[in-house]
Amino acid sequence: MKIKLFILIGVGGMFGSLARYGISLLFVTNNSFPFATLITNFIGCFLLSFLLNNIYIRQKLSAEIRTVLTTGILGSFTTFSTFALETILLWHSQILLALVYILLSILGGISFCYLGYKLAIHGKRLDVK
Repeated sequence: MKIKLFILIGVGGMFGSLARYGISLLFVTNNSFPFATLITNFIGCFLLSFLLNNIYIRQKLSAEIRTVLTTGILGSFTTFSTFALETILLWHSQILLALVYILLSILGGISFCYLGYKLAIHGKRLDVK
């Protein structure tokens, strides 16, 4: 049973990384600010918090499916290593922009997690028919 879960997480990881690459294509800019990574991580923070805190989702989806969604898809969708590398690259060329990126990433990530949490806990239940 564990091998099946490993395979499903790997397949989920493939979809998450493809989605991340798709966002990077949508937000190609000529400036040096890494909008694609910032937006990707904000979306991931929101979705992870929402999925893990929504009682309706927790009741409807098995622990294995939630693991595929969170560890597989969202784990490969978001990226701390890219954030860290982009921060270092910005730091060497534009220190102020690097500091803005760090603050936006941390405060924005926490804010999007909080928004996902609030919507999951207090939002209206969506009945899918």
